[in-house]
Amino acid sequence: AKRKSDNHSIMHSTVATLRIAGKTALHRGIARQTAIGATACAPNPNLFASIQPAASPAFHFQQPQQVRYMNVDTNKLTALDEPVVRKIHQELLEADTGGDGRISDRDIKRLLRKHNSTFTDAEIVELGELFYASKAGGTVSIDRFIQAIDYAASGAAKDEGNPLGVGNCVPEYMFVKTHGNYTPEQLNIEMTHRDPESTLDKVALGAVKCTRVIFDTATGWNRGEITTEKILNRAIFLETVAAIPGMVAAIIRHFSSLRNMKRDGGMLNMFLEEANNERMHLLTFIKLKEPGAIFRASVIGGQIGFGTAFFLSYVASPAFCHRFVGYIEEEACHTYTKIIGAIEEAPKGSDLAAWRTEPAPKIARSYWKLGEKGTVLDMIYAVRADEAEHRDVNHAVSGHTDAINPVYNPEEKLNKMLKKYVSDVMGKNDKAVGTGGN
Repeated sequence: AKRKSDNHSIMHSTVATLRIAGKTALHRGIARQTAIGATACAPNPNLFASIQPAASPAFHFQQPQQVRYMNVDTNKLTALDEPVVRKIHQELLEADTGGDGRISDRDIKRLLRKHNSTFTDAEIVELGELFYASKAGGTVSIDRFIQAIDYAASGAAKDEGNPLGVGNCVPEYMFVKTHGNYTPEQLNIEMTHRDPESTLDKVALGAVKCTRVIFDTATGWNRGEITTEKILNRAIFLETVAAIPGMVAAIIRHFSSLRNMKRDGGMLNMFLEEANNERMHLLTFIKLKEPGAIFRASVIGGQIGFGTAFFLSYVASPAFCHRFVGYIEEEACHTYTKIIGAIEEAPKGSDLAAWRTEPAPKIARSYWKLGEKGTVLDMIYAVRADEAEHRDVNHAVSGHTDAINPVYNPEEKLNKMLKKYVSDVMGKNDKAVGTGGN
């Protein structure tokens, strides 16, 4: 009995001890949770400091747009009114991939792709390259770009300079010319003649007239009817010679630029392109006729004789040579016009009439972008348009002394494209107003 009593006392003592320990642990847990809750609820300046910047972008996302627009003072713009400025500004904001209020060459391309009914892919790329070159890879603010658009739209004086600052280094390495996609207006060339003014002009014109008479007599061009054989013989031989002046001019100007360590003004690239264009004429015509050995020998003789004479003449007087080529191209335009007339008027069933429907060689259809069904007649129209361009180019550069290419001025090109963009925006804006913005 005594042993049972002792065991019972020990058991009661143990339970009491456990109860006290449990209450103590419970109180400590409550105290700890309370302390944690108090700490969590207490104001934490570091916590608010870390949260504050996160809210900043959401606040400033809209603000810069309003501020940037307010920086455009429409009262100082001469060609753009406020609704058009708003429209242009909104398009620039949408094109601004960086979201920093500055426009890059990629943004320009993105902007113009929205107007792909007005700009071709080639024009979009070219304008992007012009912009990149003008800023040397940099960017320009939206406000500054709007000023440049206004400048282009207003037709401001050339000496003021576009706010984008294109500069004169671009022509040294950038000359963009494609011979495809001639419009009907461009194919229907104007037959022009430049009256000789100086003694050199008169000598150049006289030399061309003499050369033409001799060549026509030797080949029998004016005797009998025009045939496909006559056309191909004449075209192939003349194109082997016509590609010489551009290459000679480019080579001499290239060496001059190296020797004098000065810029060329971009004409070197233009003459290289001209020479290659004439070579493409040759490569096209030989697809219609394969010249024989005697013909090829005469070509070698013609290249040696004419090439040497033109090289020496160009060293002595580039102005004379370009005037000479200008008059040569005038004669080429007359020749191709006569050929086109003969093809169009040829009776059905004749070899000439077949050129109205015969597909042009593949190289011609791809080079001039004549389409899958482009004919030999279409090709000759394109060749004549090329010759008309060479005529105008050589007359323009004869005696030209400015540092910039008179035919390809990058600032004029940039202004023209920006003006084109404004016209498209204004047209769409007028439509939106006319339909109540719907």
